[in-house]
Amino acid sequence: MPMTISKSDLDVLLDLNRDYVQAVQHSDVRCFDGILAADFLCSNPDGSLVDRDAFLEQTAKPVVIANLEAHDVNVRVMGDVAIIHARTTYTGPDGQAGAGRYTDVWARRDGRWLAVSAHVTRS
Repeated sequence: MPMTISKSDLDVLLDLNRDYVQAVQHSDVRCFDGILAADFLCSNPDGSLVDRDAFLEQTAKPVVIANLEAHDVNVRVMGDVAIIHARTTYTGPDGQAGAGRYTDVWARRDGRWLAVSAHVTRS
C-alpha cells in the first residue's frame, strides 16, 4: 500500500498564494470563490475596504495589468492563522513597469486554509 504524504502548511499556503496571484491576473472569480472566507475583507490600493461579494465583483472585471508576479514571498504560520507578505511587479496598461506589496491573512477553518483578509498597495 503506497504511503500518502500530506503537504506541509507552508507548501499548501505557497500553492494558495500562487493561485491567488494568478486568479488576480486572470480575473478568475471561480478560484476566489473557493479560497475566500465568507467574512473576507480587502483593503484596496485606493483605500477602499470591500467585502467578499464586492471583491468578487471587482475581480470579475477584466484586468488592465499584465505580467503580475509575486516576489520575496514570506509566509508566517502561527497555528491556525498564517500571514503572507510579498512584493509584486506588473506591467501597467501604458506599458510602464509597476510594483506594489500585499499582505494576506489566512485562517485554517474546518481543516482548510481560507483567505480572510488582504491589503494591497501599488507604487
